[in-house]
Amino acid sequence: MTDHNFSIEFFPPKTAEGAEKLRVTRAKLSELHPKYFSVTFGAGGTTQQGTLDTVLEILAAGEEAAPHLSCVGGTRDSIRAILQQYKSHGIKRLVALRGDLPSGYGAAGEFRYANELVEFIRAETGDWFHIEVAAYPEVHPQAKSPQSDLDAFVRKVNAGADAAITQYFYNADAYFQFVEHAHKAGVTVPIVAGIMPITNTTQLMRFSDMCGAEIPRWVRLKLSSFGDDTASIKAFGLDVVTALCERLLAGGAPGLHFYSMNQAAATTALWQRLVK
Repeated sequence: MTDHNFSIEFFPPKTAEGAEKLRVTRAKLSELHPKYFSVTFGAGGTTQQGTLDTVLEILAAGEEAAPHLSCVGGTRDSIRAILQQYKSHGIKRLVALRGDLPSGYGAAGEFRYANELVEFIRAETGDWFHIEVAAYPEVHPQAKSPQSDLDAFVRKVNAGADAAITQYFYNADAYFQFVEHAHKAGVTVPIVAGIMPITNTTQLMRFSDMCGAEIPRWVRLKLSSFGDDTASIKAFGLDVVTALCERLLAGGAPGLHFYSMNQAAATTALWQRLVK
């Protein structure tokens, strides 16, 4: 597993209690020695300060951290200021995204697409940042077609991305096919597989409906059959996601990026199974 790029994602806590819980979670997950922790950036930059505060705590603890940076609602001046702030703190890694428009936002800002943001970061900061971008093995929900989605991905990489992280998925074939098509289109950067542990059926269904991630019918039915039996949901989910991760790594995935939901148990359990 040491040959692979293993990372973990957090979202910025909104309360003092949430911040303290995340410190405990991060301390537990640090024991797994991930390559870095990433921290999300709310719709329209709504968690900008929280993202920075969380990243600085991670850096202060001696870990590598990557803030997400969304261009939705941002101007060149505002993004430039954020980049300068990140550089001043010695942050060397970014996850650059288009991001989602928050409700009530009328305009997307000066950047329409993530490739424009990547181009701007490179123009402003050269090679200072290691830039990760998003990839969608099951096609972005707003894409006109699989080909247009692949074209958009290629543009992001060609704009200067160093690597990509996928949306989570439960169909390994979708990932392998996407990687194959990306390679045929000239992409050579690592495409790390995004992994969502299964711990809560209702939450998983809601997230997946929003982001377009397919839950295989047999998994959906099995989860539904457990009702409120949390222990059975977690045990089954651990089996399903472990098997997915094993297949991805055996098939050549360069690494795994775990969407932790600010919880330590599920990611730790997965990791312990994978390193055996």
